[in-house]
Amino acid sequence: MIVTTAGRTNEVMKQQAKDAAYLLGCKYVDRNKKTVRSLLSFYKEDVLVAGKERYELFAVNGEEPFFFHPSSAMFRVKRLQKKEYDPFIEACNLSAGKSFLDCTLGLASDSIVASYAVGDSGTVEGLEASPVIAFIVKKGLSSWQADEEDIDRAMRRIKVTAAHALDELKKRQDDSVDCIYFDPMFEEQIDSDGIKPLKSLAVYEEWTSEMIKEARRVAKERVVLKDHYKSSRFEDFNFKRIDRKTAKFHYGIIEL
Repeated sequence: MIVTTAGRTNEVMKQQAKDAAYLLGCKYVDRNKKTVRSLLSFYKEDVLVAGKERYELFAVNGEEPFFFHPSSAMFRVKRLQKKEYDPFIEACNLSAGKSFLDCTLGLASDSIVASYAVGDSGTVEGLEASPVIAFIVKKGLSSWQADEEDIDRAMRRIKVTAAHALDELKKRQDDSVDCIYFDPMFEEQIDSDGIKPLKSLAVYEEWTSEMIKEARRVAKERVVLKDHYKSSRFEDFNFKRIDRKTAKFHYGIIEL
């Protein structure tokens, strides 16, 4: 991967791009009025663009750039503000003061909703195996302006860690997190414009009994899985499936 700036740049953006290149261990390249397409063609590497308001990642084999946005979290938090039902919050049994570990952070939509639910007295951490996705999402959570104080505060509270779930779980103490959550890329295809750019960049970690064993050890209350309704992971790893008749994905729960 290389890092560059937006087409219209300045010294601040150049320094941001250089800092990102240093943190991610990759090469900084001056834009010099070149198009992103020409940079992709010349370097044959993904291109991370440091813009005025956000970072965008253009993948060699991707159709659309990847950048942070709160996705469905915006309207889901607004529903919670109205005391409306959210199946994710119910599945994870989240309330003020709880701790939540998202082992598959992605765009952090669920973590934002979780952060709102647990409030200032709770904690939310997201693990992301892809260093560049973790970088982009971490920067986005710290700077995105939703024009809604509750949502902005929820985003700022989330701690992002670039790590593989199993490696990180092994470091954690027994019964140290109320809820541990997995939302892997579905085995079955679900069309969603929000995650299309993410699919080509995500790290697809192997699901093993060891990972679930570690999650059960670290979780105090429950381990929760969100997956396609056709997924075999619910049965393979002994999750109690919560059927949702009108939804293409279900939740699975291991209560502890």
